[in-house]
Amino acid sequence: MTLTTIWSLFTKILDICIVWFLFYFILKNIRNNVKMVLIVKGVLLVICIEIISKILDLYTVGLLLEYVVEWGPLAIIVIFQPEIRNMLESIGRTQLLGRHKVLTGDEREKMISEIMKSIEYLKRNRIGALIVIERDVSLQDYINRATKIYADISSELLSNLFFPNSPLHDGGVIIQGDKITCAGAVFRTSMNPSVSKKLGTRHRAALGIAEEYDAIALVVSEETGKISIAVDGELHYNMTLDDFRMMLIDELKPKTEVFYDSNPEEVESEDIHE
Repeated sequence: MTLTTIWSLFTKILDICIVWFLFYFILKNIRNNVKMVLIVKGVLLVICIEIISKILDLYTVGLLLEYVVEWGPLAIIVIFQPEIRNMLESIGRTQLLGRHKVLTGDEREKMISEIMKSIEYLKRNRIGALIVIERDVSLQDYINRATKIYADISSELLSNLFFPNSPLHDGGVIIQGDKITCAGAVFRTSMNPSVSKKLGTRHRAALGIAEEYDAIALVVSEETGKISIAVDGELHYNMTLDDFRMMLIDELKPKTEVFYDSNPEEVESEDIHE
């Protein structure tokens, strides 16, 4: 095998890998965007109908679909321009190296403990709340338009931010890492037609942010005190405190756990005692 053949084989493999990576990256970023998923389904449906019309020799249907295929892409760009823009912005905001800060086990445990104390208090007193936890995709656009705080997470602070008649109680709180970055954030609400009309603005805003980003949105209903989590484009409504805690723990787990010996002598000592 010559060097030219090896190089040619390498470039072909690289070409295929890049194409598959692009497909994977695009599908990964649109799968949680309800409107973009509907667009993809519509395009696939048109393609299927066109194939069937050619097989069955349906002249009129085929003729109409030719116009749809010819002018469809332009119509999609014009009609769904906001959704396409949001998807491209979302791709651009994705942090390829992961979230801005990976919490240690102790930091993550303390964070969950403080959030759960606040959630229990808000639920018990029927105080409405929306807490959004950033993961890999930055929420900087919303942070820029909100009131900056950048404080350590504490149940008291979270509860006070949502206390009725306080200046920031109507908006959402955004958490980055182990810090409360801002409060009073206003999110786009979900336009998903399958969402129950009984759900209020907070739940729709939580679902909207979960459809557009990979964030975790925690909601407490002001009317009923019911607690919910929106994640990956789905709203888990009216959860128990235990289920809520377990789901939060599971969603906040790092993608890869790093195991290391912080103190080899300590590890050896533990092994001896065992």
